[in-house]
Amino acid sequence: MKRGWGMLSVLILIGFSAIAQERMPQVDRREHRQLVRIRQGLVNGDLNRREAFQLLASQRHIRQVERRAKADGCITNAERLRLHRAQARSNREIFRQRHDRQGRLN
Repeated sequence: MKRGWGMLSVLILIGFSAIAQERMPQVDRREHRQLVRIRQGLVNGDLNRREAFQLLASQRHIRQVERRAKADGCITNAERLRLHRAQARSNREIFRQRHDRQGRLN
């Protein structure tokens, strides 16, 4: 009987960790799109090196938040909300920096 409960609890934990890992591809896709936008802005001249460096630093911060959220195997709603807000803030900043007409000096 004890062995049965132990196996059941292990299966439940594995299921929850799978659910937690399953929902993160959306974060990864959004992060990838933001990195592509930063790279395009640098190539097009919409961003100068300093702006790109600052935007990449915010992307590193988002990856750290994501790593911390995944560390225990269970992503809470608060952690998911924190990630979403950090990405939304970064998204707005990328837009502002690319459209501020302060691009690279030729």
